[in-house]
Amino acid sequence: MSASPDRRRGAAGLFAGRAFVLARRRLAQALPVILLVLVGNFLLLKLAPGDAVDAYIAAIGGGDAGLVAKLRADYGLDQPAIVQLGLYLWKILRLDLGQSLSLGQPVLTLILERLPNTLLLMASSISLAFGLGIALGVAAARRAGRPEDTAIITLGLIVYATPGFWLGLMLIVIFAVKLAWLPVSGIETIASTLTGFERILDIARHLVLPTVSLALVYVAIYMRLMRAGMLEVYGLDFVRTAKAKGLTDDRIAYRHVLPNAILPMVTMLGLQFGTLLGGSVVIESVFSIPGIGRLAYESVIGRDLNLLLGIVFISALLVITVNLIVDLLYARLDPRIESA
Repeated sequence: MSASPDRRRGAAGLFAGRAFVLARRRLAQALPVILLVLVGNFLLLKLAPGDAVDAYIAAIGGGDAGLVAKLRADYGLDQPAIVQLGLYLWKILRLDLGQSLSLGQPVLTLILERLPNTLLLMASSISLAFGLGIALGVAAARRAGRPEDTAIITLGLIVYATPGFWLGLMLIVIFAVKLAWLPVSGIETIASTLTGFERILDIARHLVLPTVSLALVYVAIYMRLMRAGMLEVYGLDFVRTAKAKGLTDDRIAYRHVLPNAILPMVTMLGLQFGTLLGGSVVIESVFSIPGIGRLAYESVIGRDLNLLLGIVFISALLVITVNLIVDLLYARLDPRIESA
């Protein structure tokens, strides 16, 4: 018998209240984390040799001491590090990420231009990794100890041990250069007049190789985690009871074991988001995708402190937001989880 409307509304209201408490606590915890990330990265970058003025002088072929001093004064780089840090944090409070010294544009504008490409790459990669990891993990667990299980585990270990950049280069050589099936680089065809569905299809073709390159390493992780979770749940009493009642193997696997084994996968999804964001730096550089990963690489090369700190700040906000969403999803999937 289905639940009454009053009971459904009561359950929804209870979850909404727990979700609000959980979100409030996570946001309160996030503030000191963001502060530590900003201060720590600022001080570490200040300890590194050189700055944006040094990079600019090297790019133009040199300059006299007067020009260097003037540029440092114009950019505020002649002040003590603690003063620069205080000024930067004050700007952050006013939602001002400053000006990119190497590109001459507002940092927030540059990040917002590149962020959709990175989010699209990460969403497609994590969807592929999560879905394929679950499918392979279920297949391996249902054939535990058999040759199929050994083959899946071995393949996962091989993929996991392969560097993402090398995998990306090999995919380019095979599918873009040799077979000419897919584009070599970029997020879409340059100077194209495509619109609507044709443009979506063009972007999808450009995303195939970088998505596979970024996702395959995480497929191995999710596959092993799913397999271990399935095998653990298979040993529980309620599964043995279901077998005793004569339920089919498929019904036991997909209706009883899978929903319980997938909970650790949800947790890992949040934990792996930061790593995935870091991996996008390499993949975007290999495939020349104009995202914030490649922008971070360019900011390091140009010693652009403002731009790099802005990227770190936005990345920290993304990781915290995704983990909050994962916490809410986990609480929804398992009502036993408290909001503490």
